[in-house]
Amino acid sequence: MIVDTHVHLDAAEFAADVDAVMRAARAAGVGRFVVPAVTPAMFDGIARLAAAHAEIAPAWGLHPLYVEQLEDDALARLRAQIAAQPPVAIGEIGLDAYPGAPDWARQQRIFQAQLALARELGLPVIVHARRAVEAVIQMLRQERPPGGIVHAFNGSAQQARQLLDCNFRLGFGGAMTFAGSTRIRRLAAELPLDAIVLETDAPDIPPAWANGTRTEPAWIARYAQVLADLRGVPLAEIVARTSENARAALPALMQDKADPLVPNETTVTAMRAARAGELEAVTLEEIRDDIQSAQT
Repeated sequence: MIVDTHVHLDAAEFAADVDAVMRAARAAGVGRFVVPAVTPAMFDGIARLAAAHAEIAPAWGLHPLYVEQLEDDALARLRAQIAAQPPVAIGEIGLDAYPGAPDWARQQRIFQAQLALARELGLPVIVHARRAVEAVIQMLRQERPPGGIVHAFNGSAQQARQLLDCNFRLGFGGAMTFAGSTRIRRLAAELPLDAIVLETDAPDIPPAWANGTRTEPAWIARYAQVLADLRGVPLAEIVARTSENARAALPALMQDKADPLVPNETTVTAMRAARAGELEAVTLEEIRDDIQSAQT
């Protein structure tokens, strides 16, 4: 079973076919979907999805790109939502220094307040850190939440080590599939495997074989193979270990009764063929068959 630790199934891009999208992902081996909120306006929609699909694990948070849209009671609404429906994490929260991002001081205030809430409630956090990894590390060291995941990690090896020391796992996904993403691919290959979780950020961050299109959560199975190839280990080991890492980062996922993918000697022919430059030839049906075969 693969855990997608970051997917926005409540996004408008999935409004017309979310059930079909989830069926395709389940067929490709995905067993759990962590769906983080970005504003209080998203809480009800995610709650409805979670009620309809047992595989969805919600996280509640206030995203840095939306801080200027927040009402004065946003933090109070976040606390109330956490009390009403306990999440696997507080997220998606963090900092964003991309040109045109919202006021930096307001981002910092909202991020700090949510980290303090996470520390108070003993909840992990799911962190957005676009062009802001160093500032995020400083804030994490200051507020000391229990741990969590830094989503779409794109920092340095030194920053990765610092985050591991703060009890964080690092999310890798679509960016890792591009041959030109040399730093991300090197980190994916060289970091301790227990540091890594898989994510799609669907419908965002498309992979190399579908750049410019809607990202599908089913594609995380291909991401797992890319990571396996980069590290030179079997696909089954990547699926099992990254799923274990997700549960370690987000302990509420331990309530999941599904068994992880058990490594064995099964030959996963199509997935082994999914090397760099050959990914387009591998269908979702082949991924599904190979992962299900490896589970027997």
